[in-house]
Amino acid sequence: MLSLVHLQVLAAVARHESVTEAARELHYSQSSVSHHLARLEAVTGARLVQRVGRGIRLTPEGRLLAVRAGEIIGRVDAAGAELAAQVGLRTGRVRLAANASSLSTIVPKAATSLARAHPGLELILIDRHPLEALHLLRQGEIDIALVFRHAGAPVEEDEGFRLVHLTDDPIHLVSRRPGDSLAGHRDSPWIGGCGRCQDELSAVCRREGFTPRIASLSDDMVVVQALVAAGIGVTTLPGLALRAHRHPDVHTTELTGFSRRIFAATYGDPPDPPAVAALLVALTEAADTP
Repeated sequence: MLSLVHLQVLAAVARHESVTEAARELHYSQSSVSHHLARLEAVTGARLVQRVGRGIRLTPEGRLLAVRAGEIIGRVDAAGAELAAQVGLRTGRVRLAANASSLSTIVPKAATSLARAHPGLELILIDRHPLEALHLLRQGEIDIALVFRHAGAPVEEDEGFRLVHLTDDPIHLVSRRPGDSLAGHRDSPWIGGCGRCQDELSAVCRREGFTPRIASLSDDMVVVQALVAAGIGVTTLPGLALRAHRHPDVHTTELTGFSRRIFAATYGDPPDPPAVAALLVALTEAADTP
């Protein structure tokens, strides 16, 4: 039978690709880590690790089991908090990951509301890109991920994710001149961001019949606006980012027909644990508040 301790050891080895570092993280001896790996291989009947020079690496079977081990460990870690939350939400914790624009606008309002309704509940917040947040959610390291989908894109709820629509976030052209249009910046240098954001920017410009010339890159909404204010280029930003920070020397123009749909994602079968359900309510209310 698979042991939780054996799975914890395998997950640590997978993170570090080193018996020594796994032993240090778990406060075990190296021989103890090796023993647990050997026992796990005996139980599963599969070779999970192999020697490579002075180090080790996981076999395909080892990687597969390590991914599942991470999910199992995350769920077990969350079980204690969920059980405590079940008893009237008097105690426990709930963990949320979101990107900077959501963390600085929607989430603080939700946190205030949650603390008022459930003062014994601990809220843990992590700044992560939506794709990274979904990975943490699948691994059981967080309970809710705030993510976005572009308007018109299919809403995917596969692989165990469940999405609650919170709000729609309009996209704005950010430049130095009031009343600017996309067409007026056909030949301007543009400031791009992450892969998804850059795809969004390209889609917006293609609607006007041109491909933006990306001259600078930054994911930081403060840096991007400072570059625009300095005349380095123009860009697009969602409304939440502009609500979180607005440089006094930039002008914005809302682009009709383009927006992001903001969702709160959970993982696993319903119903949600009480602490998660309480935070979802707080997030929904906060998203409805200007």
